[in-house]
Amino acid sequence: MLNKYARAFFTRVLTPFAALLLRLRVSPDVVTLVGTLGVMAGALAFYPRGEFFWGTVVITLFVFSDMIDGNMARQLGVSSRWGAFLDSTLDRLADAAVFSGIALWYAGRGDNELLCAVALFCLGSGQVVSYTKARGESMGLPVRVNGLVERPERMVITLVLTGLSGFTLFGVPHIGVLLPVALWAVAAGSLITLMQRMVAIHREATEADAAARAASGTAPDTAAGGEPATGGSGGTASGGRAGA
Repeated sequence: MLNKYARAFFTRVLTPFAALLLRLRVSPDVVTLVGTLGVMAGALAFYPRGEFFWGTVVITLFVFSDMIDGNMARQLGVSSRWGAFLDSTLDRLADAAVFSGIALWYAGRGDNELLCAVALFCLGSGQVVSYTKARGESMGLPVRVNGLVERPERMVITLVLTGLSGFTLFGVPHIGVLLPVALWAVAAGSLITLMQRMVAIHREATEADAAARAASGTAPDTAAGGEPATGGSGGTASGGRAGA
């Protein structure tokens, strides 16, 4: 969702900076690595201590590397499988650091086991949401659905509300309720997105299997209800349902 509406704007804004890095002979892979390390340092150094505002500021400064490295690659006119793999892999590490930092806060001084568990659920569900699409595509399925809450939405919701939860102005106490709101929203959105992708992949896999059987001229081993597809004196098809 955010990819569709925000990427064009940030591309225009970040293109001059990406061009400057290229003139300085900085590699897109270096930008990816430095950006990930910066996000991880900001999350794990500030969040476990409850310094959510400054932690979010540091993370935000580095999180734009995810757009800059791709911009640099486009300006170079190269499409690198290694670059795509590195970017996707390090994104998972950055996400894990953000939610781990929040979980550590609630496991320690935040003293809330439920919200610690929700933060860990956000960490795990986000990884699985990404995995479902990658795994489906690796099996040759189109995976046409993205879902309600993709990675950009997860990060924007988490970072904006987490940063505001640690914001103080002229001694006004921080708005602590916003961090739990962020966690519950991301947890619910990730669960819905996971279900959307699983339903879509199930449909696409069923259609692909049916098309493959039709092309090879074979029929399913069993008919509806689990009975043998062909008649006989109580015999069953050998092998059962392969891959069940």
